[in-house]
Amino acid sequence: MSRLTITLSEPRYRALKEAAARRGKAIGVLIDESLEFYGIKTREDALDIFARAGQHSSLRPEEAQELATQEVRAHRNEKPSRH
Repeated sequence: MSRLTITLSEPRYRALKEAAARRGKAIGVLIDESLEFYGIKTREDALDIFARAGQHSSLRPEEAQELATQEVRAHRNEKPSRH
């Protein structure tokens, strides 16, 4: 496992710590589950999903890639950024 240092506001850190305690999980586990929930995938997982989807599609790989790119961009533009 890799280690990561992040900076959170004190209220956000307390909320994260309390949420982890309520669920009986470590903060790192809670963050990892949240990333999975939001669809954050490893490159290998994403390529596997893409390959399996391609087996059931009539699109050429280039068309499928373009469609996927358009959908991701459209989805990102729909939600306000939380930076």
